[in-house]
Amino acid sequence: MNGVSYLTMFLEPVKPWLDDPAVSEIMINGPKEIYIEKSGRLIKVDSAFPSEPALFAAANNIAKSVGRILNEEYPRLDARLPDGSRVHVVIPPLSRCGTVVAIRKFRTDSLQPENLIEWGSISEEMLDRLRELVRKRMNILVCGATSSGKTSILNVLSSFIDPADRILTIEDSCELQLRQPHLVPFETRRPDKDGRGEVTFRDLLHSALRLRPDRIILGEIRGGEALDLLQAMNTGHSGSMSTIHANNAADSLLRLETCVLFAGFDLPVNAIRNQIVAALNYIIHTGRLEDGSRKVLGISRVLPLDHGEYRLESEWEWIQTGVDASGKFTGEFRKVKQ
Repeated sequence: MNGVSYLTMFLEPVKPWLDDPAVSEIMINGPKEIYIEKSGRLIKVDSAFPSEPALFAAANNIAKSVGRILNEEYPRLDARLPDGSRVHVVIPPLSRCGTVVAIRKFRTDSLQPENLIEWGSISEEMLDRLRELVRKRMNILVCGATSSGKTSILNVLSSFIDPADRILTIEDSCELQLRQPHLVPFETRRPDKDGRGEVTFRDLLHSALRLRPDRIILGEIRGGEALDLLQAMNTGHSGSMSTIHANNAADSLLRLETCVLFAGFDLPVNAIRNQIVAALNYIIHTGRLEDGSRKVLGISRVLPLDHGEYRLESEWEWIQTGVDASGKFTGEFRKVKQ
């Protein structure tokens, strides 16, 4: 029995939604409560696992399939299904409602830039601008809240990279779908039950810098690896990209600053800020609106510091003008006059 069918047997209560391409995420809040995200909206479905032990068995088998541990000592799990879907699990007693599982489904079809235009997520002019920035080897940070489409935008940006470039990607769980021929994908590793064998973003970034990359793509900035990435950007590795959780472009710079501090060096704030503005060229802000749609809400250029403070120059913005009869937000992508 192959890995896909083996795990599907344990995940039988949610199999219809695993197979449904219109479903982007499955959320299991204990054995009796299951939600899905479909077309940007959360829907509670009429399905359940037979018991808490049955749900835990499903989660534990996912952990075993990727060589990881899920137990009282390691009650949280980051893993993926054989098709690439990302899985996060939290078990009792941390979770009071039973085993909690979120499955972010992996797109089986490659996201094309034109899809974003069809869905109203970006304008054609904005897409042309992003293509130009990538080809000019600008260093780009994609920011946004959880499930706002950051990885999707990073995938689209990556599609504009010259096929001749040597690209090194670093992720917790491989979600990027690059099609370039010269690709070296890396994935972090959690420690084993004895606390040994962990390989972090920083470890892999150090290796990446010694492997002659033309471009480095970091799946997400979360901690001290921010300093290493900034140093890479500032020492000749132009055209690098990453994502970060932040509510807007200005907040992304402050969050990046905080992540640099996790590197453990006692650096003055002004020195960190100078490194950030020297390294980054553009910030792309993604958002998930209340109607469930995802859009590129802005494209901003990073300017030099002004008396120690960050400055951004907005080039494009999404402007909401109303709501249509179906409840969808209406608006336009507007170029900001400089």
